[in-house]
Amino acid sequence: MKRSALVSALAALFITAFVFTAAAADYPSRPFEFLAPAGAGGGWDTTIRMVGKTLGDLKIISQPMPVTNKPGGGGAVNLAYMQKKKGNPYTITVYSPPILLINLTGQTKLGYKNLTPIAMLINDFGAYAVPKNSKFNSMKDVIEAIKKDPKSVKVGGTSSAGSMDHLQFLQAARAAGVKNLKEIPYISLQEGSMASLMGGHIDLLSTGMAETVGALEAGDIKVLAVSSPTRIKSGPLSKVLTLKESGIDTVFINWRGIFGTPGMGNAERDYMTNALKKMSESKEWKDICLKNGWEAVYMNADEFTKFLDKTNEEYKVILGEIGFLKQ
Repeated sequence: MKRSALVSALAALFITAFVFTAAAADYPSRPFEFLAPAGAGGGWDTTIRMVGKTLGDLKIISQPMPVTNKPGGGGAVNLAYMQKKKGNPYTITVYSPPILLINLTGQTKLGYKNLTPIAMLINDFGAYAVPKNSKFNSMKDVIEAIKKDPKSVKVGGTSSAGSMDHLQFLQAARAAGVKNLKEIPYISLQEGSMASLMGGHIDLLSTGMAETVGALEAGDIKVLAVSSPTRIKSGPLSKVLTLKESGIDTVFINWRGIFGTPGMGNAERDYMTNALKKMSESKEWKDICLKNGWEAVYMNADEFTKFLDKTNEEYKVILGEIGFLKQ
């Protein structure tokens, strides 16, 4: 390379580095694009909207943070869109276990490694419900029935087979010593899951805790256990045993965390990580978590990444046992 060309190349690199450094120092200097990977009203939508509102109300971030819904494919449509925004630090989204599951089951080649983990914010947990007149009065009863005949208990959930509701039941069954997990019937109920349970179309509903509260208070169902590490502190679910209290030594966490685009700069990522930490320590955020039945659990970017790596390996084991792991 000629000296003049070398000088020009070095100058270009210097200018580029200066521009990115200046941009990072000025961040954020324009409106964000906050994305919910599903329709309005669900867990992803509620979480990202509450994050934007709280960051704004507390003046932690002064730029607008409007939310756009990009539903489809269990989060895959939004994930593909995030790839088009590579390196853009103003596009922020939320995900939970499906970001791992849709990749492991082969629904998409993309996964959490195609995003930039910023922070974990909350944990939610699962519940295992049966009709009020069910012969099952505990998770131990359910497990004993499955061990005698795995096809005798029809399990249902709103997620697809191999996804979250299915997995949270299989994890409990596996921890309780059930060997033939793939023989347990699982019925995916996109709508009317509670009606299907009370109508006797399924024997047990594996779902989120919040989805069981209304029917439990009305006396229409029994909730046999919740997947949280400790007893729920208040409300109707406070009387429900945890899996561990039921003699099943496991916890299933429906975590939710915030992600940036692939290639998001370290300076911008750290800014958002620190902003979310400040938000997570506020009374306003704690009140939102209490109202929605969430457990506030903050992890910074590095901790969150390590958690994702570990959890991904755990999901692989269960999905492999039921033949849902894409090789």
